Amino acid sequence: MKVNGKEYQTVWLENSSVFFIDQNLLPFSFKIQESKTCEETCLAIKNMTIRGAIALEAAAGYALLQAFLEAPVTNFWPYIEKCKIIIEATRPTARNLFYAVNFIYNRAKKAVNPKAEVAEAVKELVNASVAATKKIGEHGLTLIKDGFNIGTHCNAGWLGCVNWGTALSPIYMAKRAGKKIFVYVDETRPRGQGARLTAWELQNEAVPCAIIADNAAAHYLSKGKIDMYIVGADRIAKNGDTANKIGTLEKAILAKHYGVPFYVAAPLATFDLNCASGADIVIEERSADEILYQVGQAENGELKKIRVCAPGAVAFNPAFDVTPAELITGFITEKGIISAETSAIKNLFS
Repeated sequence: MKVNGKEYQTVWLENSSVFFIDQNLLPFSFKIQESKTCEETCLAIKNMTIRGAIALEAAAGYALLQAFLEAPVTNFWPYIEKCKIIIEATRPTARNLFYAVNFIYNRAKKAVNPKAEVAEAVKELVNASVAATKKIGEHGLTLIKDGFNIGTHCNAGWLGCVNWGTALSPIYMAKRAGKKIFVYVDETRPRGQGARLTAWELQNEAVPCAIIADNAAAHYLSKGKIDMYIVGADRIAKNGDTANKIGTLEKAILAKHYGVPFYVAAPLATFDLNCASGADIVIEERSADEILYQVGQAENGELKKIRVCAPGAVAFNPAFDVTPAELITGFITEKGIISAETSAIKNLFS
């Protein structure tokens, strides 16, 4: 995707370094960061400098590749296995991160030359990711009618992937197809991924949009202002229950109440057939500071962190919630659009 007329991916590899867009600085500053080691890449994942399920897939793959390049000759595999555990601990809810690590690790274990095989596996993984998100856009485009107003939550655009995005990919396709669309962007507190990232992406693509408060969705749905919702996912259980950014569940409940289609866009790598239901999904608890403090741009252009809550107050900060399958109209995948039923999910992998 383009930023200021130049093509970018969210995260990429050059030699043994991982380069990525610093998402914690957006939308106020566009900066490329470099991590030279597995440890540095893990830190970038953990502090959400790199974020988004599919972007985490690529970053985790690159981090494991860095581990293979760093590993000493003696105790080679114990070093790799230690790094694997560290990578997996960075963001426990994100299925794609675990998919990437296990895909690459299993390939390497079978290889005569593990380092060479890991490099090839990572390349294959990232290329497949980009192809999948483009296909999601093409399939999702068929759901978007000319003149549609679309609701979305969090950031499931190209910043959350390597390119194209999941929930935003059909929107980009619709814009490029000449369809008139408008996007209602949930601010997505506490980190504001909608207000900060999705709105920034849509502006770069000249897609008409407006940021709305997280608790304004019911108002717009009740007035018939939103024709459909498209969101992304961080993990989809075998029965269709879906974990996504906190606040997704309430949007699905509202959409169901007002008869508005609610779609989840995700590649097959996000589906976890070893997870029976949403009850088995580990929900990441993040620092209370994300709620108690906000970062914004002062009039002089400096970024400032200020407390926005009552002094001395405590806060709970679950990063995700789980939307039951019965609230989901369907999944938009690289293989097509399916219903949110166990049998339909099973058929994706047959």
